[in-house]
Amino acid sequence: MDIFSVFTLCGGLAFFLYGMNTMSKSLEKMAGGKLERLLKRMTSNPLKSLLLGAGITIAIQSSSAMTVMLVGLVNSGVMELGQTIGVIMGSNIGTTLTAWILSLTGIQSESILVNMLKPENFSPLVALAGIILIMGSKRQKRRDVGRIMMGFSILMYGMELMSDAVSPLADMPEFASLLTAFQNPLLGVLVGAVFTGIIQSSAASVGILQALALTGSITYGMAIPIIMGQNIGTCVTALLSSIGVNRNAKRVAVIHISFNVIGTVVCLILFYGGNMIFGFSFMDWTVGAVGIAFCHTVFNVFTTLLLLPFSRQLEKLARRLIRTENPAKEFAFLDPLLIRTPSVAISECVSMACRMGETARDNVLLAMEQLSGFSEERESKILENEDKLDTYEDRLGSYLVEVSQHGVSMTDIRTVSRLLHAIGDFERIGDHAINIQDSARELQDKELHFSAAAEKELKVLNAALEDILSQAVSSFNQDDPAAAKAVEPLEETIDQLTEEIRMRHIQRLQTGECTIQLGFVLNDLLTNLERVSDHCSNIAVCVIEERDSSVDHHAYLHRLKVDDNFTEELQEELSKYRLPNA
Repeated sequence: MDIFSVFTLCGGLAFFLYGMNTMSKSLEKMAGGKLERLLKRMTSNPLKSLLLGAGITIAIQSSSAMTVMLVGLVNSGVMELGQTIGVIMGSNIGTTLTAWILSLTGIQSESILVNMLKPENFSPLVALAGIILIMGSKRQKRRDVGRIMMGFSILMYGMELMSDAVSPLADMPEFASLLTAFQNPLLGVLVGAVFTGIIQSSAASVGILQALALTGSITYGMAIPIIMGQNIGTCVTALLSSIGVNRNAKRVAVIHISFNVIGTVVCLILFYGGNMIFGFSFMDWTVGAVGIAFCHTVFNVFTTLLLLPFSRQLEKLARRLIRTENPAKEFAFLDPLLIRTPSVAISECVSMACRMGETARDNVLLAMEQLSGFSEERESKILENEDKLDTYEDRLGSYLVEVSQHGVSMTDIRTVSRLLHAIGDFERIGDHAINIQDSARELQDKELHFSAAAEKELKVLNAALEDILSQAVSSFNQDDPAAAKAVEPLEETIDQLTEEIRMRHIQRLQTGECTIQLGFVLNDLLTNLERVSDHCSNIAVCVIEERDSSVDHHAYLHRLKVDDNFTEELQEELSKYRLPNA
């Protein structure tokens, strides 16, 4: 083995890591927000969490990415610490699939069909199909599939380069003498942990061990402690991701480290204790790529089954090691760590925008209640919600702009566009709630009261406003274009109602039933209510535009209002919200 073989080994490792990263990123992008929704829905018990962790890790081919995602979700207040334990354990099982795929390189047969199972034989075809999809397809999803195929092919090419680079080691006596040092299990664990920690990929570390195994120089006694150490080394990523996050998120990394360290220590004691008593004959057998994949799987499955019943104890240990100094719960927001998995980050942005919409709706309704009975406590709540809405718009807007620069799918790009438009409308709705609150405060301070007729008219308008707010926020939360189309007839109804109330107010002014001073307050109030309905219309159109990118806002509204169905729906709303007789 000469210096050029070392270069080839380094190049093979680089190709392997790049292929793994490309494949993982593309798989995450295709999965979209489904990963995050599954995580929140299926972590109700340890078994579900275990299966989910294994499934998602198989899907994205990265247990490190899975752990970083969990740290980010806990730091954002989306998930509880206890929900992550089963997922972490499951991710250790899911990551074993990579070793089984890499073990196919050792297949030997004269059959063409069997030989086609070897990655070195079929990966060039996968690469060809992948590049055709990337260069020839206009659809983003197909290009993502192409990138997954290219990532897999590059990964397998890197594996082949590493195997070819280390193959001369089999004939070197110096290498054989070096391997005798790995007969010490503690040294084997240390080497596996350090090397995996440096490259931050247990899959790559196992792949290199499998490449060395193809030389025929590695025994089970050497490989098993290295495999155990690799699980400790993979914790480095979680440890790095926990820097700068809250204490609860740090506990996720502690649980990950505790699980792997305790599992390794217990397995070392049981395995080598059993070897001392029974003398395992296979310890001196030569191990192949399949044998390493088998040992990797058995170790991870065994440690998971062993420690799964002690999930609560692991959580208690993490809480003892990372103590909470200030128990006060702060306003949790999206964590920058989630940007490493953009689809999950965007899905969480959707959830946060939904909460923003609900806050804006509630604030308008609270402000309208102030008109019939002013409350200092209610005013404080309205002002508190307004501060929250301003924070939402500022931080959520910046976060969305940042996450959109990290290679998101076309579907996610449309979602980001919808959110950026909608959060501006939600914030403006909150501003109008403050204006309504100011009108109520003016009535309270100046001891003014609307006439009985005006109060009845405002009651009808308030019912229509509550309806349009619920429709707009609901259609946004459910991303339902059909429900969004029902908003525009309501918006037109509110426009006509406000115009009719203004006309009636002028009539009351002429007869002396109302004053100019009350007229100013009423006019401000009607203007704000009308603007709220306009923003509800904007939100509904955003929902429709996300599903149909060809929709133009103004052209859509024009086409809608000349449609016969719109006229019918408008008449239904007008009859539903009819002002009392003057």
